[in-house]
Amino acid sequence: MNAATSSPVQLARQALAQLVLLGSHLHVLQPLAALLARLYVAQVFFLAGLTKLRDWETTLFLFTDEYKVPLLPPAVAAVLGTGGELVLPVLLALGLCGRLGALGLSVVNVVAVVSLSEIAPAALQQHMLWGALLAGVAIYGPGPWSLDRFLFDEKKY
Repeated sequence: MNAATSSPVQLARQALAQLVLLGSHLHVLQPLAALLARLYVAQVFFLAGLTKLRDWETTLFLFTDEYKVPLLPPAVAAVLGTGGELVLPVLLALGLCGRLGALGLSVVNVVAVVSLSEIAPAALQQHMLWGALLAGVAIYGPGPWSLDRFLFDEKKY
């Protein structure tokens, strides 16, 4: 039967079959997608850490007056937050202890959202995107293009 004599249902079914076939080949993009997700989130947090480090007085002021980190004194929260934003993204980008880096940055991400009394909807959306990407790395691992894979040859990545 050719396309001219096919019913709309048959055409839709054939189109759907082609989409399923295409989707079954997308797994070849997984290593690149994992790497790009890691690099994107790592860059965001690392640059935030550098900004805090460049103007430490302002950082301490913000942690004292603006950010209300629960359970920690402002100076301790500033050191831990800045340190996390500088060290964990490097682990994430390299895929070295990638799950640990993703989980650690997830904590930094959640604390950042919780610590602000008001957060703009656009900023909240960014934090949610970062959280989703970090969850993917934490659950599925940093992917085959990572130092974890190279050093430990874990086939599960």
